[in-house]
Amino acid sequence: MSEQEWIRQQSRQQAAQTAGRSATDSAGAVTPPWAKEVSREEHAGRSALAATFLTQVFGWMAAGLALSGGVAAWVMSSQEVFNQVAGLYLPLVIGELVMVIALSAMLHKMSAATAAAMFLAYAALNGLTLGVVVTLYTGASVARAFFITAGSFGAMAAFGAITRRDLSPVGAFLGIGVFAILIAMVVNIFVASSALDWAVSVLGALIFAGLTAVDVQRFKSLGYTGFSTTREAGQMAIRGALNLYLDFINMFLFLLRIFGDRR
Repeated sequence: MSEQEWIRQQSRQQAAQTAGRSATDSAGAVTPPWAKEVSREEHAGRSALAATFLTQVFGWMAAGLALSGGVAAWVMSSQEVFNQVAGLYLPLVIGELVMVIALSAMLHKMSAATAAAMFLAYAALNGLTLGVVVTLYTGASVARAFFITAGSFGAMAAFGAITRRDLSPVGAFLGIGVFAILIAMVVNIFVASSALDWAVSVLGALIFAGLTAVDVQRFKSLGYTGFSTTREAGQMAIRGALNLYLDFINMFLFLLRIFGDRR
């Protein structure tokens, strides 16, 4: 595979993931209510609610990542399966984009169980294309990118959970950045510039690291405020899991482009 074709293929995959993440920002920015004046007893009760809700969000996110990883490993374990998936790569990428947009747009109309099933179906579909992408890199460099991603994600998630600063203005700025790098990646599908590819990868990794903190604070805030029904709580747990799942996957793919060694 030539250098230009390599860049085009990576740009197509990353553009789909980034576009999917840009479609999920509909939970709304919420000023952290724990920064407001409330009684100590009320704050303790609401903080417990927020912690329980975030546990659900991270639980679903972890389930999605585990499913994607398992499916990707299955794709890589068989040459026959790999060839079949690679032959359907572009339709699968388009299917991912359609599914994540549909899930984001229709989630408020779904039951929590339906939303969870659709999220897991999306994670499985994403695992198919990830299995093709990671095969292009050495195993050691994939592991390196994964551990850097996990460490960065964990640090930014912790920051988002404990900071008392309102991160919603930062989130608005980073949201603009997502659209900017999406446009740059679409352009790079045609121009195949290695310099632009490297710049987009660095900026993309930084943007999704920042969005991790923003999303954790946003959904902690929603959990702190509480929900009117258990159905709404379940729906928002899946939305939070989807946002954080996409933050992690996008950060991983951008870091893989930076630190990955081609086979």
